[in-house]
Amino acid sequence: MIRRTFLAALGLALVPAFALAHGPTRQKITLTTEVAAAPDEVWAAIGDFQDMSWHPAVHATTGENGNEIDATRVLTLGEEGGPTISEVLYKYSADAMSYSYRITDVKVEVLPVTNYSSHLTVKPRDDGGSLIEWRGAFYRGYPNNDPPEELNDQAAIAAVTAVYQAGLDALVARFGAAGS
Repeated sequence: MIRRTFLAALGLALVPAFALAHGPTRQKITLTTEVAAAPDEVWAAIGDFQDMSWHPAVHATTGENGNEIDATRVLTLGEEGGPTISEVLYKYSADAMSYSYRITDVKVEVLPVTNYSSHLTVKPRDDGGSLIEWRGAFYRGYPNNDPPEELNDQAAIAAVTAVYQAGLDALVARFGAAGS
């Protein structure tokens, strides 16, 4: 009886320690923008998984298998010979104007995330324009406790937000803001 009481008390004492040692949590962000162009026109510009030339940070895109599930692409950032991000397509629907992909290889110095997946969708607006939604889910670049500042949750959120915002801003510049 004393031994069971001792073990129960020990277990309760350790619960807070285990709760503090849980590691990172999955982060999620969603950014949207509205443009004046019709959804078909926007989808024609961004709906090809093999072509990310619409994003200002992407210098070049190479890949295989088009828009088929498990198609791959490598984004070269900045300029020729710049850092790269490798991605794989896991969901694609031209009818729904949406695709989903995940990063298979990136250095955390380039994008401070791990286990990253993303969804890009174009939706119609009542006025004939488009709503573009870019969602992502990821873990910070440092998977253990006490990450360095450049690899913590805030750094990961800021980096992904900046990537999405730059792409969405480029689409507004290209197609015009909705209602203008």
